[in-house]
Amino acid sequence: MPTIAAIDRDSAALALIKDAFEAEGFDVLLYRTRERALNAFETKSPDIVITEVRLPEMDGIELLRRLRQRSSASVIFLSSRIDEADELIALQIGADDFIRKPFASPLLVERVKAILRRSRPPEPVKEQETSQNVPEVPGR
Repeated sequence: MPTIAAIDRDSAALALIKDAFEAEGFDVLLYRTRERALNAFETKSPDIVITEVRLPEMDGIELLRRLRQRSSASVIFLSSRIDEADELIALQIGADDFIRKPFASPLLVERVKAILRRSRPPEPVKEQETSQNVPEVPGR
């Protein structure tokens, strides 16, 4: 199952993310600082990183820049600010999505699943499955 890494100084947000994704069978890694997360990513890179845009020790732009040096993990930024400039900058620098807090956990889970569907090659369809699902065309 894919691994989700969540970085936020807000314990309640981390708990919400953990509960929502573990219920769906994801592996979840939680970090309160970006520095700790980046150090941990040296040994195990997650499939998706969910992080607050503005944390005191490192902004989202710097995190994304450093993450891209070692990983192609997708990144979803969270923000409690209603500043469209944050959202615009996040998407321009390569974030895969931007979600405002407070967020609905089912929506976050579905957005992650959508990113994963687009980032992974489709599973090959077995020939038997294909022939059973395709109706025959008369005259062929």
